[in-house]
Amino acid sequence: MSPTLRLLASFIALMMAMGIGRFALTPQLPHLISEGQLGLSAAGLVAASNYLGYFVGALDGMFARRPGQVRLRLLAGLWLCVLLTLASFWANGFWAHMLLRFGTGVASAWVLVMITSLSQQLAAQSNRPQLGALVFAGPGMGICLTGLLALYSNLQGLGSAPLWLIYAATALLMLLAILPLLPQPTTAANAALSPAGSTPGIARLSVIYALYGTGYIIPATFMSQMANTHFHGQWLADLFWPGFGLAAALGVVLVSRRRPGQGSTSRWLMVTLWLQATGVFACLLGNGPGLALGVVLCGTPFLACMQLVMQRSRELAPHATQRNAGLLTACFALGQLSGPLLAALSNQFAASLEPALIIAGTGLLLAGVLLLYPITGRAGCANVDAPTALHSPS
Repeated sequence: MSPTLRLLASFIALMMAMGIGRFALTPQLPHLISEGQLGLSAAGLVAASNYLGYFVGALDGMFARRPGQVRLRLLAGLWLCVLLTLASFWANGFWAHMLLRFGTGVASAWVLVMITSLSQQLAAQSNRPQLGALVFAGPGMGICLTGLLALYSNLQGLGSAPLWLIYAATALLMLLAILPLLPQPTTAANAALSPAGSTPGIARLSVIYALYGTGYIIPATFMSQMANTHFHGQWLADLFWPGFGLAAALGVVLVSRRRPGQGSTSRWLMVTLWLQATGVFACLLGNGPGLALGVVLCGTPFLACMQLVMQRSRELAPHATQRNAGLLTACFALGQLSGPLLAALSNQFAASLEPALIIAGTGLLLAGVLLLYPITGRAGCANVDAPTALHSPS
């Protein structure tokens, strides 16, 4: 089967698993809060349970080495995203939503780790580097889709329960369309992805990715709620989340088109982290223009950062893609887990998200500072990004 079709299926898999399975909670939060199912602090804890599940799924994904294990987790993750989203239709209250979001966190991490490994290996083997890079735009388009569906639902006066049904039906249609086209794990490819000892540079990259997880997740989780509070439930508030997703997808497209000689992967990653920090601080303004600036400056670098981190990991250890994708995703999930907890504490003691946003933005600035010093590769010297590295993003 055509590698292009398999890469397109990978794109749609991430679009569904991340946009719906992973991030559907964000546009639902205003509904759940207004319906009295959750308070703002409880919403932060529900989000944290999703990120805890994401951490568990990422850790487990590191150890899926045989083709059957990879295939099982990929399919289980995709089907669980559909079924748990459907089950959310009947959920009511804190504990039900917390358990379901934990499950979707595990499922979406399985899909991300497996699709990252399989799609980037396929892109490298078939010499389709840009298509491989564009797979990472899938979550952004998924976020845009969930946001537009939420806008439609709100214009129709629907609550959270019907919107869960809409999300589940959409996810099911997407899954059925791509099932025959998903990349297939092979013994040879999987052997190349097996652990091969420690990799110098991965530890610092993991810290950077964890700081990034903490930094972006507060606006990503509460963007809809902040907009809803400012616009008092008007339909304009529903434009911010799909705008965030569209900006994220465009950021991946922009970064994927860079050419050799246009800066190292580390330098691009540093710039995207600092741009996102600026966006987080813009959200502190709390007004329409501040939130709009936050959408652009937080959204555009969002998936580009993920793409660049995975690419840098592949440059440091090209034969340990799956192991390092799992490790980095687990560190990212730990960072994300701390974000909603910070938000809950911030709301509890300051009745505002401002302290949490300040900590988040500062963490992103620090992550960029860590990239000022070269991350070294196996040889122990600075691993300058070679032109060939740009043709095998991970």
